[in-house]
Amino acid sequence: MNSQHRLAEQWFQAQGWQPFDFQREVWTALAAGRSGLLHATTGAGKTYAVWLGALLRGRSRVMPAGAKPPLQVIWITPMRALAADTERALLRPLPEIAPQWSVGLRTGDTPSAERARQDRRWPTALVTTPESLSLMLAREHAREELAQVHTVVVDEWHELIASKRGVQVQLALARLRRWNPGLSTWGLTATLGNLEQAMEVLLASKQGVLVRGRIDKSLVIDTLIPHEPGRFSWAGHLGAQMQQPVVDEIERSASTLVFTNTRSQAEIWYQMLLEARPDWAGLVALHHGSLDKEVREWVELGLKEGRLKAVVATSSLDLGVDFAPVERVLQIGSPKGVARLLQRAGRSGHAPGRPSRVTLVPTHTLELVEAAAARRAALLGRIEKRTSPDKPLDVLVQHLVTVALGGGFQSEALYEEVRSTYAYAGLAPHEWQWALRFVERGGESLSAYPEYHRVAQVDGIWRVPDRGIARRHKLSIGTIVADATMQVKYLSGGRIGSIEESFIARLRKGDCFLFGGRLLEFIRVQDLVAYVKRAERKSGAVPRWNGSKMPLSTEMGDMVQELLGAARQGQFDAPELQAARDMLQTQQRLSRLPTPETLLVERYRSREGHHLYLYPFAGRHVHIGLASLLAWRLSRHQPNTFSLSVNDYGLELLSALPIDAEAVLDKSAFDTGALLEDVLASLNSSELAQRRFREIARVAGLIFTGYPGAPKSMKQLQASSSLFFEVFRKYDAGNLLLSQADQEVLSQELDIRRLNQTLTAMAARRIEDVQLEHPSPLSLPLMVERFREQLSTEKLADRLERLLKEAHRAAADSEVPEVPT
Repeated sequence: MNSQHRLAEQWFQAQGWQPFDFQREVWTALAAGRSGLLHATTGAGKTYAVWLGALLRGRSRVMPAGAKPPLQVIWITPMRALAADTERALLRPLPEIAPQWSVGLRTGDTPSAERARQDRRWPTALVTTPESLSLMLAREHAREELAQVHTVVVDEWHELIASKRGVQVQLALARLRRWNPGLSTWGLTATLGNLEQAMEVLLASKQGVLVRGRIDKSLVIDTLIPHEPGRFSWAGHLGAQMQQPVVDEIERSASTLVFTNTRSQAEIWYQMLLEARPDWAGLVALHHGSLDKEVREWVELGLKEGRLKAVVATSSLDLGVDFAPVERVLQIGSPKGVARLLQRAGRSGHAPGRPSRVTLVPTHTLELVEAAAARRAALLGRIEKRTSPDKPLDVLVQHLVTVALGGGFQSEALYEEVRSTYAYAGLAPHEWQWALRFVERGGESLSAYPEYHRVAQVDGIWRVPDRGIARRHKLSIGTIVADATMQVKYLSGGRIGSIEESFIARLRKGDCFLFGGRLLEFIRVQDLVAYVKRAERKSGAVPRWNGSKMPLSTEMGDMVQELLGAARQGQFDAPELQAARDMLQTQQRLSRLPTPETLLVERYRSREGHHLYLYPFAGRHVHIGLASLLAWRLSRHQPNTFSLSVNDYGLELLSALPIDAEAVLDKSAFDTGALLEDVLASLNSSELAQRRFREIARVAGLIFTGYPGAPKSMKQLQASSSLFFEVFRKYDAGNLLLSQADQEVLSQELDIRRLNQTLTAMAARRIEDVQLEHPSPLSLPLMVERFREQLSTEKLADRLERLLKEAHRAAADSEVPEVPT
């Protein structure tokens, strides 16, 4: 053991800890100047593995006598909420190991006085976000200020890798590597299924060290079994039944995190807990990304200090923050993905040697099967893979202006630097030249407007010559990719948080809505602020935030089908499957249970028309594209008009005319030969692309979102982006941002790659065609999805009751064997 390692060992011993082998492995790699990816169990000590290695590396550098150390380590975190917690962790070993070092924060929440101090002198280690790091690169003397950085750590790399913010990190790292050839880059993750590729993305395909720090740790994944799961299932129907069991679980623990998948669900469950236990007021809190920063910080501190009995939260508390006092984690509804489940489980027992436990709370009967599938997939290590976006040109355009501000660039040198990243390795010369011309003069259609002449050559160096353009660009760097939101305040002036503007736009004066755990009455919008007061009514709408429906992951979908196939053979070897047995056997009696080898097709005639159901289990996003594609292909053979409904399990096509399903039964409807053309023809692709283009235009700097205190409204941004979209379509058809909008619709909104894989899998399966006499347990949830989107004089509850009576009677009268041979 060398003297540097001995120092780290001694510090660990002083804390009462014993270093793990993986931590020593990271220290050795960093001492040798190597880069890598650390994959370790949540709470196992990833932070100190890399941080102590970086500290020891910094100590070995020779400094002039009496000189204060320059900025040497940059620690990138995906969320501002993690920054303060990370800073505290990094400060802890400094007095004993590097007393001359300092740690600072640089995020969008950093006060102006602290920013000014940092502008005069950077700390030795800086905790920052991708956006703030890009802003640092935009400083005129960025190269000199960052010249001594020897280590960059990217925390929670799994959270960034598949997003444009992750591409932003790749470009920033390429810049730092150019200035510092000996730079060590380390990523930290606990939940990734493609570690080798994730390291390749982070290190720009350079050789690195993959350190696996899995520590044997007790992980318990169980389920709260409902008293009466029922034979039929639809979204949310078990919610009220699970209220008391959840309250009982919280009662038995000193502190509990109650995770939901959406902010609206968090609001509802927070109210349900207080309705059941009014005496918990002040002991139960709410935490999600739309709440005001001060509210979120109060909740986080209350958890750390053990003052709160329970917190209902979304993914805002998924990552990194150390809540050692938390004993239990409850997950409301299906986690939809294995990685998300493991991440949330790790919030309890967040320290080496402490057991972690997560309890799943089904909100409908089919989620019992998902719960069993999630546990089995987690124990088998079937974790989702995440990949980098492919050369998003809006991020590249933004980066060109950033680098032009940060000392300028030469075209050929920067082209090679950009192509060194994983995301832009395939960037063609003509694409580079297009991006360069676009920031120089706005492309073919904007050359007459000086505000789009953002960079110009000065003595062979590309720079930003206009101060106004420079200021607007710095204010826009953080727009990857945010929903337009509106501040919510009381008439008295107190801030509550922010809500999507599209939700506020639907409200009229006097309307009530649930937000921040309070029932609020909408008063008016003034200066882009929604003013409210406490409502006197007892009920109101719940905001449905954008992207509120998470799709089922491939790994989860595959495992659900495996369990259904086992149930078809009479195997119910999990408590959840035993609880769902009545529902599964009802599905088998009225229809069939799907399996990995079969594709279930159900047909049903009702007073509404002719129904066709298919169950690929590919997730909601894929099923949206698949439903549109099949409807379009079937109507080519026989003109027809369809209503569509989808969920994570399958899709419904409903028409007034009989459906000719021959193309489905002979599998010709699953052909992938002309998939791209057919998908675009089946959808209003132009409308989807225009909506996607709005965000691309913001990232690329075409649309300025406004100065601090005077942001532009969503209507203004939408009008501006629509104008650009139409101008480019008519006068600059070769504009590559238009092509990017089309590609993002296909890759992100419709997931064309997974759609292709799904069609191929469907074609390989054996079709089981069932003519239903009554709705089956799998078809009923698709009916409910459609009912909720329709206006009807018949209440949803009444309609469901009628359908369920018919289905229950059919299931009871059926003489089909439960488990056919």
